[in-house]
Amino acid sequence: MHPRLDLIGIIVSDMARSLAFYRALGLDLPPEADAEGHVETTLPGGIRLAWDSEAVIRSFDPGWEAPSGGGRIGLAFLCDGPAEVDAAYARLVGMGYEGHRPPWDAFWGQRYAVMHDPDGNGVDLFAPLG
Repeated sequence: MHPRLDLIGIIVSDMARSLAFYRALGLDLPPEADAEGHVETTLPGGIRLAWDSEAVIRSFDPGWEAPSGGGRIGLAFLCDGPAEVDAAYARLVGMGYEGHRPPWDAFWGQRYAVMHDPDGNGVDLFAPLG
């Protein structure tokens, strides 16, 4: 018997703000989720992505403290093509989200850009070149 990856969890300081960012990336999250302490969705392929408020984490781990410095996880979203990488980056930055690295043609053969979600986690946008 071997464990299998089933869920990726993100701890958030502001649920509504975080979910708005991920909705802008195309995830289907109901508006009423903004007021919840725990939210999850199942992604294509079956892996679940979840968000927990700091209060929920402290409910079972009272000594938990938010890490200092940058995010410690990274998520990568595959776009339909290089132009979508550019458009998604511009749209998110235009909505006030933090663009970390504007789109570029990476040496490994992808159009790539890096955003930060509202809690400072790296969120990559990418697509194969040509």
